[in-house]
Amino acid sequence: MTRTTDLGTARLLPDVDRPRAWLLTVDGAPQSYLDLDDPTYLEFEYVRLLARVLDTAAPPGRPLDLLHLGGGALTLPRYAAATRPGSAQRVVEADRGLAALIAECCPLPDDAGIEVEIADARDALAAAAPASADVVVGDVFGGALIPAHLTTLGYARDVARVLRPAGIYAANLADAAPFAFLRSQLATFGAVFGEMCLIAEPVVLRGRRFGNTVLVASRAPLPVAELSRLAAADVFPARAVHGEALAALVGDALPVPEGAAVPSPRPPSGTFTVG
Repeated sequence: MTRTTDLGTARLLPDVDRPRAWLLTVDGAPQSYLDLDDPTYLEFEYVRLLARVLDTAAPPGRPLDLLHLGGGALTLPRYAAATRPGSAQRVVEADRGLAALIAECCPLPDDAGIEVEIADARDALAAAAPASADVVVGDVFGGALIPAHLTTLGYARDVARVLRPAGIYAANLADAAPFAFLRSQLATFGAVFGEMCLIAEPVVLRGRRFGNTVLVASRAPLPVAELSRLAAADVFPARAVHGEALAALVGDALPVPEGAAVPSPRPPSGTFTVG
């Protein structure tokens, strides 16, 4: 199914190996993979890493208050609803047409506890109540780029305001060596949060290819050992970088003020494109 939405051309492509599974692309870039029969099946590696953050944010099964910036096909919210029943989840999606397509073709269960709001992520974050979320997930892409206004020190401070004292921010960031964008994001969130780690495949961390990384930040100690164990056990083993190694990666990078913000780098041609 193909539909022109507010922000691009969305396609839902069926997976021939899984009867009710779909790949969502926007302007040819993969955005989400969803199996309606098994919401705990996560095809994309970075989504599995984000899910590991949710898995370790509280004891198993305990409900969480979650704010998702970026909706797509609602893969991660559906995962949280399945693994942490009773969670209250708010999803912010800027593309009304895309949200309508997903609601029509991949509807949520009535008891999912997931509310979808059509708004700009930064505006919705600014309007959110203080200390109202256990986890904020940042996964907003305009096509294949993270919008500039979601990369700044002001944005990081808004995230911190909305999180509870032990709350966690988890974000999908994409970059390649020499990691100018990624380093700036680490510096920005490091200026606001006392604890951080970065999870990614070693091949990405070594600068051998463009790829996704997951930033995890909190004002409280993070479960780094558990995150490291779970990331290493993935089908595509990933590594959690923290402490001195993370500080070395940040180097002399500076936090991003509002006036100097730029979008994330454009992926090399063909990196994430689906025909």
